[in-house]
Amino acid sequence: MNKLELLRTFVRVTELSSFTQAGESLGLPRSTVSEHVQALEELLGARLLQRTTRRVQATQDGRVLYERSKDLLSHMEELEGLFRQDETQLSGRIRVDMLNAMARMVIVPRLPEFMARHPLIDLEISSSDRQVDLLAEGFDCVLRVGAQPDQSVVARVLCSMPMINCASPAYLQRYGVPKTLADLADHQLVHYVRPLGSRSSGFEYQQGNKVQRVEMAGRVTVNSTDAYQAACLAGFGLIQVPCLGIRDLLASGELVAVLPEYPAPSMDVSLLYAGQRHLPLRVRVFMDWLTTTLQTALTAC
Repeated sequence: MNKLELLRTFVRVTELSSFTQAGESLGLPRSTVSEHVQALEELLGARLLQRTTRRVQATQDGRVLYERSKDLLSHMEELEGLFRQDETQLSGRIRVDMLNAMARMVIVPRLPEFMARHPLIDLEISSSDRQVDLLAEGFDCVLRVGAQPDQSVVARVLCSMPMINCASPAYLQRYGVPKTLADLADHQLVHYVRPLGSRSSGFEYQQGNKVQRVEMAGRVTVNSTDAYQAACLAGFGLIQVPCLGIRDLLASGELVAVLPEYPAPSMDVSLLYAGQRHLPLRVRVFMDWLTTTLQTALTAC
């Protein structure tokens, strides 16, 4: 019996939590689906699925096999289409991680055009501020902002995002609008640190080729970009953010730009990927699309 077919059947059952639905999607009788799973369990010597009267759920061994099988099947699909020149026929799964704000404001709104162009590609999008382990967690690529200390992966700089200092109208009404660096002594800063407990870098600004810092008071410290923006909107202090993430808030007046002559250094946007393994064509095409999409969005800043 074809081992890849056994894996495909097992993956579909796991995804749908149903032998019947898996059979319908694969064009197989339910009995055949059950035989495939049983044959795979006998081949591996492990219980892969827990069957109850209500649902089918992967066991711990089954969850491990499921994750590995998805990667294996994706690689096989890539090999099968290795010499295809028509990009509309690209297929398989792409797993990507990016910042919450970048996913919400830039990438996901434009995603329908990519998916329509490549109807056989499935995307898994993780959006977080944490430093994911690209290799251990099985990501094909990761979008990150700022310096990238991990030397085990390739970091391709896509573009630089100019920064803006801003605050809410309510905050400025209470504390006044800062005009000079000396005025910052009478203001509050929303501190962003990663991880919590580390020292805040304070208010940063570029002076020639050097980055200068001004220590500032601040009652709120956060470790996520969403909370950072929300704290500013709530009137807790100044923030320094890429213009890309707050264009709409500036246009609506919910946030106000301040100290325009003292912007923080621009932040590089990098695309991280594993350099020691071959990148499937679908991943390279997706990375090219990400690059174009981000660069287009930044032209409006």
